[in-house]
Amino acid sequence: MTIAAMTVDDACRALLDDYRSRPTLRAGSLITTVFGDSIAPRGGTVWLGSLIKAMAGFGISERLVRTSVFRLSQDGWLESEHRGRRSYYRLTGEGRQRFRTATHRIYRIYGEPASGWDGEWCLLLLSGLDATTRDLVRKECGWLGFAAMSTNVLAHPGPDIADLDETLRRVGVAEDVVVMSGRTLRNEPAMRTLVRGGWNLDDIDRRYEGFLHLFRPVSAAVSNAAANASTMTSTINPHTAFLVRTLLIQEYRKVLLRDPQLPEDLLPDDWHGYAAYSLCKDLYRSLWQPADAYLDASFESADGPLPKPDEDYYRRFGGLDVEGNSKEGRQR
Repeated sequence: MTIAAMTVDDACRALLDDYRSRPTLRAGSLITTVFGDSIAPRGGTVWLGSLIKAMAGFGISERLVRTSVFRLSQDGWLESEHRGRRSYYRLTGEGRQRFRTATHRIYRIYGEPASGWDGEWCLLLLSGLDATTRDLVRKECGWLGFAAMSTNVLAHPGPDIADLDETLRRVGVAEDVVVMSGRTLRNEPAMRTLVRGGWNLDDIDRRYEGFLHLFRPVSAAVSNAAANASTMTSTINPHTAFLVRTLLIQEYRKVLLRDPQLPEDLLPDDWHGYAAYSLCKDLYRSLWQPADAYLDASFESADGPLPKPDEDYYRRFGGLDVEGNSKEGRQR
């Protein structure tokens, strides 16, 4: 069946079948995505029974959910509360902060190339740290897109300074790492060689291409259905919308958090990251409303149904509104 001929149900079924057929289902990673995408903006707490029911749609057993939640608790992401025979899980303080940093990167407006880069770099000097702490800083700042230029120097051409400050505070090195700026005077081939040595851009680009291959059939089917319906709520089952939206963010997150988000001047030609962002943004805007309907009906917190999402939720991908359209699109 061609992409153009696929219905929403066909495309979603093919996507879910592909995921369920994978030799290893990373339940912990997917549960992390569910917390970050659906639960964190709605109070951050969920009944374990709701989570078990939701994860069954991905082909993940109750036993594997319980094991994965236990491991996430051991790793400091989640903490539990017991009321009678029910267990409720919420993000720890550290877990909430990690989600805030990742959420800012995943859902922000990134699709357009950075223009007018002036050659300025942010440099982190790590010479005052012991070897163990230096490795930790490299790892944590690597999630922000920094690369090692030498043993004691990390660099990025345009980081989010607020996220950097928060990361250095969380790691406990805010007073020990020198943060300074430097400027490229000539953007010559040697600079591109340096960039390719610091970041594995070819691998990231291939991952973006794979993401596009996986989700283009769903995106096309949803777009075709939306063109013939007044709202997406009438064209896609709420549970299916939740499953697909979760997989969308799961697969996009896996690539995006490897992406240093460099200025266009430093990227290879035909960079697939821009098309991946555009697809993710448009498909998310089509799915968020029916997916939220499923969360309203099926997820419980310790105090009853999940609360409505916070304000930051509605700023995702440039803004969501009650019609399922972007605020920026409505204003045009």
